[in-house]
Amino acid sequence: MDKPIPHLPRLLAESDALVHNPQGGIARLLEIMARLRDPAQGCPWDIEQNFATIAPYTIEEAYEVADAIEREAMDELPGELGDLLLQVVYHAQMAAEAGHFGWDDVVASISDKMVTRHPHVFGDESRDKSANQQVADWEKIKAAERGGATTSALDGVALGLPALTRAVKLQNRAARVGFDWPDIGPVIDKIAEEAREVTEAAPGAEQFEEFGDLMFVIANLARHMKIDPEEALRAANAKFMRRFQGVEARLAAIGKTPAQSDLAEMDALWDAVKRGEK
Repeated sequence: MDKPIPHLPRLLAESDALVHNPQGGIARLLEIMARLRDPAQGCPWDIEQNFATIAPYTIEEAYEVADAIEREAMDELPGELGDLLLQVVYHAQMAAEAGHFGWDDVVASISDKMVTRHPHVFGDESRDKSANQQVADWEKIKAAERGGATTSALDGVALGLPALTRAVKLQNRAARVGFDWPDIGPVIDKIAEEAREVTEAAPGAEQFEEFGDLMFVIANLARHMKIDPEEALRAANAKFMRRFQGVEARLAAIGKTPAQSDLAEMDALWDAVKRGEK
């Protein structure tokens, strides 16, 4: 493969015209990133970044997209999606500068993948199959793409996923080859067992390990119940925030703060907030 050519800023007048053109589309964004990364005239902060330093921002922006969707904040979503797109452009620009790949390679890669993985849309396969069958076919195509490099049913589950999400994906992979409890009963029993082991474990490394085992089995319970544990925990976090802020508001109404209250009073106010939600 020829060495990728990084996107370089145009002549200044042409570049300025594109950068300030609201209708410039993706070419405008690519030009902005090239200008930011320009060694001579770019932004010092942007020039110093690399894949490792930008990766946390990429993850953060993905979560902010999910947050806007969860809050149904459609007015915020274009901006959040733009922030996420910028991360892709950023990585592509750095890769081109290093001679790895460029923006066109990123676009071609995902386009080719979508065509290959949807033969029932872009090929001659029938569309007359269930969503579950389509998921199964998708996984078969992915496995074929990995080819001989795959040595384990668990290969390809990204390390950077949130831990609960990764646990479910690992369990799903194991379940496809028959390593799974047949129903929810044994999972409940295992949770009780792991909870007991947490309380009996010695503080420190042993308790840490046992707590991880408990969380892993709770993720398995969510999988068997067809619940996304990340979504469920986010909802629980939001509920806790809403109710605790309700407690704070009720305390403020009588001229107090949580620090000036006690557990009994705050617990009673918590119950009152809960009742008010029903």
